[in-house]
This record gives sequence, structure tokens and C-alpha cells, in this order.
Amino acid sequence: QLQLVESGGGLVQPGGSLRLSCAASGGTLDYYATGWLRQVPGKEHEGVSCISSSDGRTYYADSVKGRFTLSRDGAKNTVDLQMNSLTPEDTAVYYCAAAPGCTYLMAGENDYWGQGTQVTVSS
Repeated sequence: QLQLVESGGGLVQPGGSLRLSCAASGGTLDYYATGWLRQVPGKEHEGVSCISSSDGRTYYADSVKGRFTLSRDGAKNTVDLQMNSLTPEDTAVYYCAAAPGCTYLMAGENDYWGQGTQVTVSS
């Protein structure tokens, strides 16, 4: 059973940066599309970014393109999200997830979820 644990959330000022990390145990991320979604109270999960297990392609929501960068380390079994130029609209709980493919992951149809980490962007 794959287990995902996020770290790296916190409070940051607008324009600042944070790096979220997701560590997997109980299995390898090599067989899954992996990435991040976020959720604000009262709204559905929003797919943020995903990396494909088949060809390594990365996908980003339009709202984060050019600001966020997703990377996966096969040796460490981790997937990280570097977030730059943060705005208050990025405030949310961020979840690491794994799915059969990026289409599923970005739609919130994931086999595995982390517990979530809060990111707050505020002055």
C-alpha cells in the first residue's frame, strides 16, 4: 500500500517561494503518475501539476504555469513542487497524489492521497 507524506507548507508573503515535498513509502512512484492538487474550503480539488510515469512529461494548471515547477526523484521516491511568485490566490491545502495517469490525477481521481499541507500566502 503506497503511503504519501507531504512537507514544506507554511506561511509566506506575496511574491515569496515555498517548496513542497512528497515522500512515498510502501511502494515506488515509478508506476504512477504523481503530482499535486489543492483545495480551498467550499471548493472542489484543483489539479495543480502532474508528472507522467510513462514519459516524464509534466503538466500544469494554467493558473500556475511559469511559477510552479514539478520534479520527481526516483532514487529518493519523492516528488517536489517548487512554488515561486506566490499570490494570496495560491492559499490552499496542498495534497500529494498518485494515479494511473495524469488525466486521472488532475481530475482528482487518485488511487492514493497524502494528508495535505497548508500553504498560506499573506502579508
